[in-house]
Amino acid sequence: MNKLLNNKAIAFLKLIRIENLIMIALTQIFLRYFVLQKILNQHQISLELNNGLFYLVVLSTVLIAAAGYIINDYFDMKTDLINHPETVVVGKVIKRRMAIVLHIAFTIIGIFIGMYAALMTGYLRLAIFHIVAATLLWFYSTNFKKQLLVGNIVVSALTAAVAFMPFVYEMGVMQKIHPGFAFAHKDVVLSCFKITFIFSLFAFITSLAREIIKDMEDYKGDEATGGKTMPIVWGMHTSKLNVFFLIVISVILLLFVIYNTFKFYRIIINTNNIYIFIGLIIPLIILAFMTLKAKKSHQFKNASLLLKFIMLTGLSYSIIFYFN
Repeated sequence: MNKLLNNKAIAFLKLIRIENLIMIALTQIFLRYFVLQKILNQHQISLELNNGLFYLVVLSTVLIAAAGYIINDYFDMKTDLINHPETVVVGKVIKRRMAIVLHIAFTIIGIFIGMYAALMTGYLRLAIFHIVAATLLWFYSTNFKKQLLVGNIVVSALTAAVAFMPFVYEMGVMQKIHPGFAFAHKDVVLSCFKITFIFSLFAFITSLAREIIKDMEDYKGDEATGGKTMPIVWGMHTSKLNVFFLIVISVILLLFVIYNTFKFYRIIINTNNIYIFIGLIIPLIILAFMTLKAKKSHQFKNASLLLKFIMLTGLSYSIIFYFN
């Protein structure tokens, strides 16, 4: 891994968390084209947001997220040298000054693209999403991350917001093009909101669980650099119980989705429910036991990787939703 990171291109991709950025882009693309489009099509309504503007929203989101990852690594260098010395690139492969320049450039470009997209939709106030996200990511890296729960909640809320943005932009454009749309099609708007909310809630809960797991993984470095994360303040045992509780909530949420599917189709065994049970509920149960039994840093890292896979599987459910 060290040899790979000596390559500046690979180090840069690691710095911006390219796999996470792809996940962010796919989240917005899948929710728009597999969730919103299906619900609207069922009511003979077409998507109104211009595809070009939509992809500008996605690009803005990705750039702002990349800027957040860069500034996080910049301020977290001392902690990372303790927790993951072999994967640190800021100050080694990429100069600290260059990291700051990249952060500023990505943030400014991301905000301006977001403002342009919002202006073109006729709702400039939608740009507040992009501005607030960039601001919160800065304060997360400089302050919130080392505080009890604050940083965890900020990241989880931003993750949930990423999932909600396609809905907000699409409904905003619908209302602009067809005044009174929200009132005349309350059932459509409510359906879009409910499904999007379930995806966002799942994203929030799983992201919060993953943030706590990562804090347990990074316990030594955070403690050495004055962090006040949950494992440091409340202890490992309480942190594990909190993750377990969040996993239980996620499983209950998924069982609710299965129940609603059964209520609608009157069939308990179908593609939808099999996918949720095998692809999400079983891995979540495995994750719960992995987290409770974990003691060493690499064990928490494995739990974190499994949870990232579960989040991807949860996002992919949108494809099942579309074709089911």
